[in-house]
Amino acid sequence: MKPISWVVNGILALAVIILFVLHFNTNSTPVKSAAMATGGTKIAYFEIDSIQNNYEFFKEVKAALQLKDMENAKQLTSLKNAFASKYQELQKNGQYLSQAEIGSRQQELAQLEKNYTNKEQQLAQELQEESFKRLQEVKKKIENFLIQYNKDKTFAYIFSSNPDLMYYKDTAYDITSDIVAGLNKEHKTK
Repeated sequence: MKPISWVVNGILALAVIILFVLHFNTNSTPVKSAAMATGGTKIAYFEIDSIQNNYEFFKEVKAALQLKDMENAKQLTSLKNAFASKYQELQKNGQYLSQAEIGSRQQELAQLEKNYTNKEQQLAQELQEESFKRLQEVKKKIENFLIQYNKDKTFAYIFSSNPDLMYYKDTAYDITSDIVAGLNKEHKTK
């Protein structure tokens, strides 16, 4: 289902770009020169992967999420080890136990397994929610910066470049380095 979604999004993005070009390119002049010569609509873009790799706040968020993921893994490993220990103990001493004791230990193992599954789901959900929340913070900071950045630049649109959705881009309109520098400067002052 996911590949179909990417294809549909790609087709929709391409259709929007084509409609945009056709709308603003009424004569046969290329969009770039028409926009620049007539003071028409200006579009800029930035490389989202460069933001992810070079924006300090994003790196901090990513590191915090990775740390939380590692802590979750430790908790789950601890639960898994407790289960394995009880299971090995039952295997080792099972022949010396009564049927009632074996049944009791099997119930205990089943409960440990259920606890592990519940904890795994809980931690995964918490991490997903935390990731969403923190990535929304990053997005909001980028959006707020772009509002300030664009006060003087007067771009009509600023897109993030996604290789799955963008088939051509003129590097003359790449504002990635401005955004990375500005975001990092803004982050250091806070």
